[in-house]
Amino acid sequence: MATTLDETQRQAIASRLATLKAIQNLVISNEQTLSAISDTDIRDRLQDMLRDDQKNLQVIEDSISKLGVSAEAPEKVHKLVETVQNLMTGDELSPYEKVFEHEKLKHQQAMTGLLVHKAAQVVGEDLEEAIGPLNQVNFENRAHQEQLKGVLEILSTRELVGKDPDQGVWGRVQDAVSALRGVFGSAAS
Repeated sequence: MATTLDETQRQAIASRLATLKAIQNLVISNEQTLSAISDTDIRDRLQDMLRDDQKNLQVIEDSISKLGVSAEAPEKVHKLVETVQNLMTGDELSPYEKVFEHEKLKHQQAMTGLLVHKAAQVVGEDLEEAIGPLNQVNFENRAHQEQLKGVLEILSTRELVGKDPDQGVWGRVQDAVSALRGVFGSAAS
């Protein structure tokens, strides 16, 4: 049963949405930086994500506006953003490591959006209406995570052995067999 959202709860959700917005801006910045990767397929995939994420930023801003309460992201979020921006624009990390950090941010975005959605399920309908469009953002973030896993596979294999991974059917069968060996080996021990 839906309950009335008190001011403390509304402020907590506004803060979480502000965090979502701050990290979304970081995600967009990362994708702009990562588009310097020379691989055309990876660059095109990142450009598609960038378009989605720019659109998703507007959805997040609309949800904040519909909530009717503004808040700032916590200071620790601002520090995280600054740290990640420095890593992404610097030379300390390899392209693989930069994409790995980016994938973790996508996971954080998906989880934050899902948790705000769960909060909306147990409180007032006005919140459900305000954050309802975030479900599309959550879905796209999860889809982007899966795409980034493929990018990580390519970049990591290139970094480790200087060759592209086997991504054909036989390579996938070998991956599945290895995973099953891990499951059975874990169960046996």
